[in-house]
Amino acid sequence: MSRREAATPAWMGALPGAALVLFFLVPFGIMLAVSVAVREPGGFYAFGFDLASYGRVLTAFFGRILLTSVMIALGAAAIAVALALPFTVALSGMSRRAQTLVLVALLSVLSLSEVIVGFSVSTLLSQTAGVGNLLALIGITEAPRAYTPSLLALMTGLAYLCFPYAALVLYPPVSRLDPELAQAARTMGASPARTFLTVTVPMLRAPLLGAVILVFVFALGSYLLPQVLGRPQHWTLSVHITDQAIFQSNLPLAAAMAAVLLVVALAMIGLALLLGREREATA
Repeated sequence: MSRREAATPAWMGALPGAALVLFFLVPFGIMLAVSVAVREPGGFYAFGFDLASYGRVLTAFFGRILLTSVMIALGAAAIAVALALPFTVALSGMSRRAQTLVLVALLSVLSLSEVIVGFSVSTLLSQTAGVGNLLALIGITEAPRAYTPSLLALMTGLAYLCFPYAALVLYPPVSRLDPELAQAARTMGASPARTFLTVTVPMLRAPLLGAVILVFVFALGSYLLPQVLGRPQHWTLSVHITDQAIFQSNLPLAAAMAAVLLVVALAMIGLALLLGREREATA
């Protein structure tokens, strides 16, 4: 077969660009157009150029909501990746059959919707049927109590929801690590914890950064869990976007908040990538 016959057709190379335009740039353009539209009485709007919605978004009130959303997403990403890294290291040391079974279980967890996870964690941390009864039974607390709604419940739900994604991202690079490096560190007298922190973690900087970015973006768009498991002060910007779009019938303000949220997410991703490149350059 000649080189020309084996080459990829030019139209196949255009497919990713077409998908990007169709599924990202076009919806984003529509959202920007709606964000500067003029709101009319009765929940309607007319296309124009009105920056009043952005004026409302760029206030201290929405600034606190945005900061809360970013901090909750970063916390969920940190917890999920911190749990997934030792999990995948232990998983890579298992037999192939055991690894397959665990990966199938992780994939089955991904099939659970945010609704199921939210109400399951809410039941687990409730006063009547949750861990409060177990803590009271063994004498840690005097009486059963509810741990939801709270920030603890929200972070638990987000960490549970994000953990499989972090584990699946970290598993391939962890499974490709050379086990002789850890064995050499142990031979030189390093403890298992020191070997993990000084040998394994530095070799996984790029995958760890990728997992944090993925989980952060995923958690930043969480809508149901903050409502089910958190208090009103823990509601993320996604909750307020839905409230403005559906219940307040203020689509321009909802679109403006969504645009700001997207810009912040892209800025955080860019900052993380920049820091990762600087560390690689100085390493």
